[in-house]
Formats: sequence, structure tokens, C-alpha cells
Amino acid sequence: MVRKWVVLFVMIALTLAVDQATKRIIIAQLQLGESVQPIPALAPVFQLTRSENTGAAFGFLAHASDIFLIIAIIVVIAMIAFYPRIPASARITRYATGLVCGGALGNAVDRIDHGAVIDFIHYTIPGVISNVSNLADHAIVFGVLLILFESWRTDSAKEAPAQSEV
Repeated sequence: MVRKWVVLFVMIALTLAVDQATKRIIIAQLQLGESVQPIPALAPVFQLTRSENTGAAFGFLAHASDIFLIIAIIVVIAMIAFYPRIPASARITRYATGLVCGGALGNAVDRIDHGAVIDFIHYTIPGVISNVSNLADHAIVFGVLLILFESWRTDSAKEAPAQSEV
């Protein structure tokens, strides 16, 4: 019982620590709007660009930082409240929940400390999209994908015996 809580809080702490450490490095090294190409061969599609986002993904609702701070805190509380209901066999979901909570808290800390989320991972698909994000965003997306994957895998495993009986 205690071990599953340790898994959650270690994942949250690691995600939050790595996210905040990378953001502090970016703040110390780059001015707002400045870009660097850490891997020159990937410069057309990947670079580091310091930016700030007061809204949601892609700058959606740019003046709603306080609302997104409240939403992040509510999501983390809800996920922690839901955590005991995760089946013991759903180990991936336990780790993924820590990623989502740690990422949400990482962006919440930014909103409190800086009034905006610090973004720096800049991907570009020429003519399609240019997006700047951070490790907290990636942890949230990866965590959600892992939860969906394990849910799909569990549902598929439950359906397989039922279909073989027909």
C-alpha cells in the first residue's frame, strides 16, 4: 500500500525537479525570444527558443493564466484522489499519473513564479506547425498516452476471452 504512494510521489518529484531545472537553465542562458540550435543538423525542425505562455497550448486563451493555474491544481487533486482506485495490475498508469501530476505542477509553479509558463522546446514542421513547449508539457502528454495505452491494452485483454467463447 505504501509502495504505490511512494511511486506516485517519486514520479511527481522527479518530473517537477527535472522540469524546473531545465527551465532555470534556459532562463539563465537565453533571453526571451532568443533561439539556439543545439544540434545544427536538426536546426530546421528542432531548436531551443525561450518563450513565455500565459495561456494554454498554442497560446490559446492567452490572458487566462490564473484559470489554468486553478485547473492544474484541481486536476492534480482529482488524480491523487483517484489514485487509490487504480488497480494493482495497472503499474504503467501509476507511473503515468505521476508524470501528469508532476507536469501540471511544473507549469503551475511557473505561473506562480513567473506569471507565465516557460517554454523552450521548439519543434517546426515547415508549412504545418511551429510549437514551443517544455518538459512539463511532454510529461503530461506522455503520461496521458501511457494511461490510454494501458486502458486500451486492458480492455483488449478482457474482450479476447469473451470473443473466444463465442
